[in-house]
Amino acid sequence: MTAGGTVFIVDDDEGVRSSLTILLESSGLRAEAHPSAAEFLAHYQADQPGCLVLDVRMPGMDGMALQRELTARHALIPVIFVTGHGDVPLAVEAMKNGAFDFLQKPFRHEDLLERVRRALAADAEARADAAQRDDIQRRYATLTPREREVMAMIVDGRANKVIAIDLALSERTVEIHRSRVMEKMGTRSVAHLVRLALVLQSPAA
Repeated sequence: MTAGGTVFIVDDDEGVRSSLTILLESSGLRAEAHPSAAEFLAHYQADQPGCLVLDVRMPGMDGMALQRELTARHALIPVIFVTGHGDVPLAVEAMKNGAFDFLQKPFRHEDLLERVRRALAADAEARADAAQRDDIQRRYATLTPREREVMAMIVDGRANKVIAIDLALSERTVEIHRSRVMEKMGTRSVAHLVRLALVLQSPAA
């Protein structure tokens, strides 16, 4: 099953835009074509799921500059560069800067469709991960400073008795804090709480 989202095409060649749009739509994919990077940026919102099929060389803002602008806007969209033979070094540089893939002209339609489907799946996965991270961060934000202290100690593997001593609290008070932490974080097990803590500590993609 193909992941949802729109395949955005940015190419100054009208013939290329038209043929790629027909190819993608005939394969059951949503496609939206733009003749320039500037027009694409004027319409694209960072929360729009999909992937971008992008020509490297275009008048005005070229593909590399558009990729840099998307990175600056923290856009998650995977970028597939389409290159001529002489542009392969540029495509390799783009890959190092976070591009998803690149295709060298002339390419087979099947190769483009395969890369597009993988890019759409990767985009859906990245957005799901980001949504999960946001949900965990929202839950964590509801904890009081004391509850955050208790959570850190639970994650560290400390027993209620030890936490009570370390925080100069009664064991009963620690139990109440622990219960509230588990409820607010939406979990019933310490193992799951540890996984949530790891998500909070890991850097965002």
